[in-house]
Amino acid sequence: MSLPVKPLTPLILRTHFGVDARAIEPLGAGLINQTFLVTSRAGDQFVLQQLHDIFPAEINEDIEIVTAHLAKRGLPTPRLKRTSDGRLWLERDGHVWRMMTYVPGSCVERIETGDLAYQAGALLARFHLALADLEHDFAHARGGIHDTPRHLRNLALALENHREHPAFDRIEPLADSILEAASRLEPLPDTPPRVVHGDPKITNFIFDLDSGRGVCIVDLDTLNRTALPLEMGDALRSWCNPAGEDAMRTGFSAELFQAALEGYRNESRDWLTHAETSAFGLGTMTILVELAARFCADALNESYFGWDPERFPDRSEHNRVRAAGQLAAYRDFLAKRDRLERIIGDVFGGGDHC
Repeated sequence: MSLPVKPLTPLILRTHFGVDARAIEPLGAGLINQTFLVTSRAGDQFVLQQLHDIFPAEINEDIEIVTAHLAKRGLPTPRLKRTSDGRLWLERDGHVWRMMTYVPGSCVERIETGDLAYQAGALLARFHLALADLEHDFAHARGGIHDTPRHLRNLALALENHREHPAFDRIEPLADSILEAASRLEPLPDTPPRVVHGDPKITNFIFDLDSGRGVCIVDLDTLNRTALPLEMGDALRSWCNPAGEDAMRTGFSAELFQAALEGYRNESRDWLTHAETSAFGLGTMTILVELAARFCADALNESYFGWDPERFPDRSEHNRVRAAGQLAAYRDFLAKRDRLERIIGDVFGGGDHC
């Protein structure tokens, strides 16, 4: 979590969204936006969010189009609630707020069982397939989310600009190790751009409380078109690290990796190409190093990711721990790479799938 942000008042919610709020409480532990659960006096529930400044207000226009498409395809999805004057968001005191319908279910901080990894993979495949025929130009999408060279340059720049940082001597060796790992990454093959979520970490997935089946994916501010190996790499680096993002001693689970891929394969069938599936391993390593670089840069910049003041003394230390954890997971993946690549081959087979 980040430092506390006050939600909109019940009067503002009633005036601008037509919701007579009985309770407003923090929801989840997102790293970027501030999120609250609103319960109305009639018992209806909504999600209220204050958007981070990195997101333009107009990004909600993309979200409205995508969620309408998902709903048309029969997938549960949160829908934006318009304001009293018909807008998709509310600007208040220099901040952008939005309200969405609430999709009930359970969220987890990390995956610990193969069954849950399977369900996550299956849900992401259903999400991708539902959007495969979407004809929409993401005019408001953030560029460069997985521009690995840019993130590495930002880390190098942070090292140059923050030599006086109190924790610099602790952070510099970690940054050097991340940059060295990045220098050994192989280039990803050219693959067709797909409509992707853009941030498929496990905390953005909602599961049915009774069956455990994946219900929907939330936090759609990173929707875009990009190479699927990067999307899957971002998912797998999150799902296959049982220790989670906030630990230094992390690893990469081959068992969760296989279960997640099987779930994805059984829903996607022959939608993917061999070039895409064969790059899932490299995509995962790329994202692990990229995210380590992003966390490490913010350990010096202290300006982007949220942090948990109850567990860490400051934002810098939380992000240093996160960076070290991603690097450790990358090293474990590298040690198991032959086994993991065999799993990819066994799950998806050889040759072109489409």
